[in-house]
Amino acid sequence: MTRAVFFDIGGTLIHPWPSVGDVYARVGRIHGIDATADAMEQAFRTAWRQSKHGPNTTSNRDWWRGLVHRALASLGLPANDDYFAALYDAFAQADAWRVYPDALSTLDALHGRGVHVGAISNWDCRLRPLLDRLGLCFDSVTVSCEVGAEKPDARIFRAALAAAGVVPAAAWHIGDSIEEDVRGAEAVGMRGVLVNRTSADGDFDLQRIFGRDNPVVES
Repeated sequence: MTRAVFFDIGGTLIHPWPSVGDVYARVGRIHGIDATADAMEQAFRTAWRQSKHGPNTTSNRDWWRGLVHRALASLGLPANDDYFAALYDAFAQADAWRVYPDALSTLDALHGRGVHVGAISNWDCRLRPLLDRLGLCFDSVTVSCEVGAEKPDARIFRAALAAAGVVPAAAWHIGDSIEEDVRGAEAVGMRGVLVNRTSADGDFDLQRIFGRDNPVVES
C-alpha cells in the first residue's frame, strides 16, 4: 500500500510566469538592460547548460549569481550584481510563478486520504517561503540545498523517506524529469512517475496519474 507521495516542484507543480525570459527582461529594464524576453530566455538556457556541467550543484545564491552573469555574458553584457540581486528576489515572489491547474486539487485529495504528501526539489533557500506564498502545503519538504545533494542522487530521496518515516516500496515520486525524478526514485526502490507538461503527445498530467482507479487514491 502506498503511504507517501512526493512531488518535484518546478515543471511539475509550478512554472515560471510568463516565462524565465520574461522575468529576466522585466527586471532588466529596471536596471538599464535592454534585451527581449526571447533573447533572455535563450541566454538563460545557455547559461543553465554551462552551469550544470560537472558535479551536481545545490543551487545556492552564489551558484545563481554565476548563472546570471553567464547569461549576461552570452549577450555581450557585463556582470551586474544589482541586477542579479533584484532578479534573485523576483523569483522568490509568487507573481513570478503559476501553479498548474491540477496541482492544488491533487494535493488536497491526497491529504484527505491520509497519504503523506511530500516535496523533493532541487532548489535553494527560497523554496519554503515560496511554497507558502503559493498556497502549496506539504507534510514534508526536502530541498537539495539543505541535504547537500541533488536529484538523482540517492541521498536526497533517502532524506525524504526518512522525513516521512516510510520505506521506499511504499512511496511514489512524481516529476517532470526522466533522469532526475523517475530514474532517481527508482534507483532507491521508490516508484517514479513522469509528468510531461511540455508535449501533447503522450502527455501525463496529475489528473490522469491520480484517476479514479489509481491505487494511491484508494489507499
